[in-house]
Amino acid sequence: MKRSEINDILAEGDAFMRQHGVILPPFAYWQPEQLRRDEAALIRDRGLGWDITDYGEGRFHELGLFLFTTRNGAVEDLGAGMGMLYAEKIMISRDKQLSPMHRHNIKAEDIINRGGGDLVLEIWAPDATGGIDREAKVTVPSDGVDVTLDPGGLLRLKPGQSVTLLPGIWHAFWAEGGDCLIGEVSTVNDDRTDNVFEAPISRFSDVDEDVSPTHLLVSDY
Repeated sequence: MKRSEINDILAEGDAFMRQHGVILPPFAYWQPEQLRRDEAALIRDRGLGWDITDYGEGRFHELGLFLFTTRNGAVEDLGAGMGMLYAEKIMISRDKQLSPMHRHNIKAEDIINRGGGDLVLEIWAPDATGGIDREAKVTVPSDGVDVTLDPGGLLRLKPGQSVTLLPGIWHAFWAEGGDCLIGEVSTVNDDRTDNVFEAPISRFSDVDEDVSPTHLLVSDY
């Protein structure tokens, strides 16, 4: 992705969030040089901040996602079973923009439609090896009620609705009827190691530095 495109996406995403009453924390607007200082060490170490990906495919409007990580614990705390064991993200899925099929090894997550269009998820159960079970039904909790879907069934979330996805559950998602503001509340998040994609794609994008960054991305750290 070109840095100029990323800068535009950041501005558009910030405006969209503000339309829905979401105000980001102060460090979201720190200049790049401030994020490189010692005072930002925890922000960098925990992977907090802006995250724009086209999954390395170069077609963001079709295959991509806007993310901002507002808080995140430490992976080391999971082994201890105590400490900051949670994370929170704000995401934007543009209308018909696919976030591709993937699962997590460790992370459990609530995916919440916070406003805008519908959020549609395609969900599959895992097989014994961690791959996709093409024949099994899958049951997921949605706002306190178990929902059972046929293999590869679609779950449509209206604004205010959510789904809980446990480790191993395969899922892809996209917005319909307009761009969708998404909340994610999860176990500690490690995007470097805990995303398993069905297709051989990259979690982060290569950046063509055609202009200076407005803000650094998590992948810039």
